[in-house]
Amino acid sequence: MEGVTVSEPPPPAMMGGTDGAVKKTNRIQVSNTKKPLFFYVNLAKKYMQQHDEIELSALGMAISTVVTVSEILKKSGLATEKKILTSTVDMKDEKKGRLISKSKIEILLGKTQSSKEQTTTNVEQQSEVTKGEAGTGEGKE
Repeated sequence: MEGVTVSEPPPPAMMGGTDGAVKKTNRIQVSNTKKPLFFYVNLAKKYMQQHDEIELSALGMAISTVVTVSEILKKSGLATEKKILTSTVDMKDEKKGRLISKSKIEILLGKTQSSKEQTTTNVEQQSEVTKGEAGTGEGKE
């Protein structure tokens, strides 16, 4: 077994989980074949309510979809662009069994100040409605 080096993986705390896979709860992986454009726009809006920033990710032909989703969120005033990363990923072609290179993009979007205020207002209104329902037993008046 000469010439073989074995390295231990980093501790789970550094990897982001116990199974060794990095799982981000604020990442949306966009496909241009599975769901329509506005599915991803609406999903991103929901994620923006839960997180201060979200990451949109796509490979190959789905890159234009992720850029469009990002631009819609920016134009509507819900997000600001923080970072854009591009790279190339080697993948195995399942039909031909050879390695192919795919372009990859990751766009990090953050909440705008107005969307942060809107989220706070929505949470306060929701808690007032919940308190009203609990107090009267009838729901909305």
